Amino acid sequence: MATTPRAQLLDNHVPRHPAGVVLVLHGGASRPGRPEVSPAQLSVLRMLPVAARVARAGRGRLAVLRLLNSSRGWDASHTPVDDVAWAMARVRERLGELPTCLVGHSLGGRAALLAAGQPGVRGVVALNPWLYPDDPRQPVDLSGRRVLFVHGTDDRVAPPERARAVADRLARRPDVAEVGYVEVPGGRHAMLRHGATFERAAARFAVDTLLGEPGSAAGVNAGARSSWRRPPRR
Repeated sequence: MATTPRAQLLDNHVPRHPAGVVLVLHGGASRPGRPEVSPAQLSVLRMLPVAARVARAGRGRLAVLRLLNSSRGWDASHTPVDDVAWAMARVRERLGELPTCLVGHSLGGRAALLAAGQPGVRGVVALNPWLYPDDPRQPVDLSGRRVLFVHGTDDRVAPPERARAVADRLARRPDVAEVGYVEVPGGRHAMLRHGATFERAAARFAVDTLLGEPGSAAGVNAGARSSWRRPPRR
């Protein structure tokens, strides 16, 4: 009998007494038969430098963990959002209640956005997120959350126009604390070109969100154009 694939949590850097948690989420297209995620697949490996950059920027104050989803792609019966919920429950058991930032690429960016209502989430970074135009389609409580989109202009897999439309719509919601959009000229979906710009934006945003240190992604990334909006008060 075939075993059901299970999600996994991998430590990148976990200090003894972290002040916050960053959970890094990979992308990756679907494959027939819901195959298990391999630590060696390219979409997983691409998040290694992102996690490493966040850990360095946190200067030993942030726990940085990577989630390996239970299966590739986005299965309607068990989505990456379910895996994020599982991972956050394990993190709370291990480290206690800590403020958390979700950093995801492609489908991982979508999972981060749809899982932003999980307890303890303070911020979301969506790197070249693959989105539907009307995401988040399910009710997601984004009260007090900060959200950052980082998207390459030359992404041919995840249309940047969708991410911009979602960012604009979220910026009009009064429950969201802040919405940012960083445009990376020439950036492509895999984030290999201008990779440091994507990584730096994610790291600075996570540190600023969780540790309250100056230097968020807005206006500090060479080779990128940033816009930030605070939703209107009612």
